[in-house]
Amino acid sequence: MKQSVSLLADTQTEARPEIFWTLDNYWVLTKRSLTHILRNIDQLLSTFLMPVMFLLLFRYVFGGAINTGETSYVNFLVAGILVQTAAFGANTTTFSVLVDLQKGIVDRFRALPMASSALLAAHVIADLVRNTISALIMLAASFLVGFRPTADPAEWLLVLGLLLLFTLAISWISAILGMVVKSLEAAQWSGFMVLMPLTFASSAFVPTGSMPTVLRVFAENQPVTHVIEAMRAWMVGTPIGNSGWLALFWCVGIIVVAMPVATWMFRRRV
Repeated sequence: MKQSVSLLADTQTEARPEIFWTLDNYWVLTKRSLTHILRNIDQLLSTFLMPVMFLLLFRYVFGGAINTGETSYVNFLVAGILVQTAAFGANTTTFSVLVDLQKGIVDRFRALPMASSALLAAHVIADLVRNTISALIMLAASFLVGFRPTADPAEWLLVLGLLLLFTLAISWISAILGMVVKSLEAAQWSGFMVLMPLTFASSAFVPTGSMPTVLRVFAENQPVTHVIEAMRAWMVGTPIGNSGWLALFWCVGIIVVAMPVATWMFRRRV
């Protein structure tokens, strides 16, 4: 911690354009956040094990009871697990922001001429790195349980790009929650209150056509479903419809709104 503060102070004493020391702020604080992740065994275990556990649970416990038509259930499932992993993984930004605000390190950073958005952005970037690793682990496990994608390299790049955009969107929403809640317990349930309906009331685990009318209308018109449908289409060739453009619109729109709101709230909070 002291080393991070010292590095930040050193970068501001150099006579360089503002953009360079701003990037230095981002880099130093991102390394700090990544170090916290590596030293937190609980976070590492959740990163590696939780996606695989959900994959095995739905693949072998529920898979035989769900009809997905011509697409095998495991091929249907993987896109949903990827998006669920990204959503719940990005929610850890709430905890990271809240802990920094409660432990007083923000007061030390406030005394430095650093970019006001650097601390929030560092947590978001670190969570993006962790979630990317988690997604790769889950994908590797999915091949072992029968996942057989048809995607070409260009389609895999589309999947990765959309997954990163979606993670960024959820992370910035989580950063806002981290400044609203007052305790770690509240940080946990507030994130789940937002993400549980969006992930489970979607096309992640079952086709939306099997849902009651009101729930189906909600599921088919919310952002998580569009992200899942686009990724599923690119990976296994299911119909994409308008989901590709709508997923992009939702993710970019959330980032454009949530990022400045989170930065503004952080400036007011500190």
